[in-house]
Amino acid sequence: MTVRCGLYLRVSTDNQTTDLQRRELVEFCARRGWEVVATYEDVGVSGAKDSRPELNRLMADAQKHRFDAVVVWKFDRFARSVSHLLRALDTFRTLGIEFVSLSESLDTATPAGRMVFTVLGAVAELERSLTAERVRAGMKSAKARGVRLGRQVIQIDSETVRRLRSEGKSYRAISKELGISAATVHKSARRQGVA
Repeated sequence: MTVRCGLYLRVSTDNQTTDLQRRELVEFCARRGWEVVATYEDVGVSGAKDSRPELNRLMADAQKHRFDAVVVWKFDRFARSVSHLLRALDTFRTLGIEFVSLSESLDTATPAGRMVFTVLGAVAELERSLTAERVRAGMKSAKARGVRLGRQVIQIDSETVRRLRSEGKSYRAISKELGISAATVHKSARRQGVA
């Protein structure tokens, strides 16, 4: 059975081209005997962006099983971070789609590629755990120094709200005058039965 593959190419600026990426990816697929069924190309789009039109289209087509493998030139052309890469690889694994990064020689269809994916996943999990641990330690330290955590309690002068409403002022006008949100003013007025 011929493997159908989708190519993903990206350059950050409009004055760059994807020619080198395209040539190497097409040659790789030809050597493997894979059929290129779709090419997704983001030109002039930063890799740091959460949403990239062609990457979004690739992920949507993956859900529709339009290809059996995704081939990219380099990790940094595809993913904005290790966690983004791992989420995408996990999606592909769930869908039965292989992932190949040419420059890094990662091919999830091979045992070595699957091992690298597993190691990357373990590193990402360690990173998440360390971050959570640092946040907890920081909160504990702040609490020990007497820092109050959480939202600040807003003191509302209910009588002032009642008086200003009776003068015909809107919630928005009262909120500006008191320096609090209109929603907070509205809640205070409702609690007092003031419309």
